[in-house]
Amino acid sequence: MWETFNKVVLGMASLRMLSGSVEIIAALLMLRFNQIDKALMVNSGLAMVGPLVLLTTTTIGLVGLADKLSFGKMLWVLLGVSFIFIGILKK
Repeated sequence: MWETFNKVVLGMASLRMLSGSVEIIAALLMLRFNQIDKALMVNSGLAMVGPLVLLTTTTIGLVGLADKLSFGKMLWVLLGVSFIFIGILKK
């Protein structure tokens, strides 16, 4: 069954499933600790995981599309991802 999926799509989806699993584990840890300060620490750790997963999945997708996208369109995508990160990181 797995050989019917595109390898790039399979890699992106696997990374997202791993990220979702980390989110669920973090939520369970928050409930287990049952303390606001520890829950906030777990949440802060997730704040680093999210952008890293976004960047990694986008990179995998762009590498998969590299032969199909023009250089100009690749720059537009990279600029859009940069704006997302600026919006996340700037206060």
